[in-house]
Amino acid sequence: MSTCSSVSRDSDEPVSGTAATARTWLLLEQPGPWGAKALTSSHLDPVVGRALEAAAQDTGVRIALIRRPGRHADRRMPSSRRVYAAHTVPGRVWLHTATLTDPARLLDLDFAALGRGDHDGFDTLLGGQPHDGDPLALVCTNGKRDRCCALLGRPLAAELAASGLEGIWEVTHLGGHRFSPTVLVLPYGYAYGRAEAHLLKEVLHGAREGRIVVDGCRGNSAWERPGQAAELAVRTGTGEYAAEALRVVRTAGAAPRWEVTVAHADGRRWQVDVAQSAALPPRPESCGASVLGSPARMDVVAVRELRMTAALAS
Repeated sequence: MSTCSSVSRDSDEPVSGTAATARTWLLLEQPGPWGAKALTSSHLDPVVGRALEAAAQDTGVRIALIRRPGRHADRRMPSSRRVYAAHTVPGRVWLHTATLTDPARLLDLDFAALGRGDHDGFDTLLGGQPHDGDPLALVCTNGKRDRCCALLGRPLAAELAASGLEGIWEVTHLGGHRFSPTVLVLPYGYAYGRAEAHLLKEVLHGAREGRIVVDGCRGNSAWERPGQAAELAVRTGTGEYAAEALRVVRTAGAAPRWEVTVAHADGRRWQVDVAQSAALPPRPESCGASVLGSPARMDVVAVRELRMTAALAS
């Protein structure tokens, strides 16, 4: 029987420009089983989960639950939990971590400030500190949202953890079930689809050195989907893989066509034309979908380097 991920792979659906969008990620360790909407259907207090969802709305912060790979004991009250906050906008990238016993303390955070890239409140309220370990690899494994995430994500997470890599976590939801296994790498915020262990090892090695691997990359979560596709096209065309070298500084237009301006830290700029179209033929966007769909795809039509003015060049 075909799955949404096998149909997407067989049709060679492009992964570029499909990453979930979030300037800041807030990750809370929650062992045990997860439901489809994990913040309110896990062993996390659903009252706290609903309040966290409301607090993060329209702030640029995306909240997800994480757990270590492996068998998940059905225990309700872990004594302490790891929490991470990561800001993914190039030039202001950071990853901080803390340990807490009461998840309700997260409700005291200023989510708007967190979304803008201010970690002072996280550090002050929760005792947060810069994460000084390896980059994080978050593998989506929530089979209650889509079976592909469990069937493909769990073995990948287990293989990466067994290889001795640090920073491997399972995560509740990254979007794009049909690109399973899907992975988010922090601190830089680049997502990957149809990921395999050998590729993720290369990605994590690069992230430790401040480099991005574009193979299998869905985009940087800091940007909306047209910006994700545009930035990856500039990286591919120029061979620029430094993690924080490029920023999306302007997106003009609306679906189905945008003009995206991508800027380099050295002053160079590119205008990238991005067109939205429907992925054909119609296919299941998730294994639980009752009808076929034609998911939007982002195609880069043209990339033009813009000439610097004398003022910019100086």
